[in-house]
Amino acid sequence: MEGATVSPTSPASFLPSLLGVFAHPDDEALLAGGVLAQHAAAGAATAVVTATWASGTHRAGELADALAILGAGTPRLLGFADDRIPDSAPGRPRLCEVPMDDVVKGIVEHIRAVRPQVVVTHDAYGQMTGHPAHLRTHEATVLAVHAAGLEYRYPDAGAPWRPQALYAATHPDSGAVVLSRRLQQVGKRTLTVPDAHITAAVDVTPWLVQKERTILAHRSEVAKERPLPGILSRLSTAERESIIQTEYFTRLSAGPAVTPLSALTV
Repeated sequence: MEGATVSPTSPASFLPSLLGVFAHPDDEALLAGGVLAQHAAAGAATAVVTATWASGTHRAGELADALAILGAGTPRLLGFADDRIPDSAPGRPRLCEVPMDDVVKGIVEHIRAVRPQVVVTHDAYGQMTGHPAHLRTHEATVLAVHAAGLEYRYPDAGAPWRPQALYAATHPDSGAVVLSRRLQQVGKRTLTVPDAHITAAVDVTPWLVQKERTILAHRSEVAKERPLPGILSRLSTAERESIIQTEYFTRLSAGPAVTPLSALTV
């Protein structure tokens, strides 16, 4: 399955339930918006956990709008503060400063509540820009997926549940050339992985309109120059679609047998 390219005509009946765990509102749209829309359209249960921003903030409201477009339920917020924006969660600690155990427990609670077959999160670089909140979320999710299935870990966080697969959304060297150039133009570094690391390259063209609407739902980021939603919104339709029409994943866990992302379109 290494390097598999997924056709949008793969059988929908095999799509598993899916939980995305990401650092910020908008990460779900940018990294897995097409896959989330695809699973929801096929009738698979989908949900998203977001580590930063609290209920009642403007970005939490934008996230609710985005998830409604994707069919991924309502926001599941851990409610930690974004590192550079204290108002993102007034009175709460910053994600990168809170004890790792607290972050892991919060994710375990949602895994056990949703009971997904597949979990998707950031890669070990913290995505292309190496964002520390992305990296923290990746590390916590890897620990949480394992801990969620252990009866005596976090016994007050719900009944044990073991996801069958964990995938990292990532960016291969050959598939991120245009996006890397655009990010570098606004002063951001870019980190990509060798193409051989890709387990599934998912063509999300049938869900592109939903994905674009979901990105644009993050209005406060679209209005800025440097965040990716803003960059994408200012591109031509052709260039934007060339960047977002394929979503890339690396499988991180072996686990029991499950229909893989590459065979199902996730």
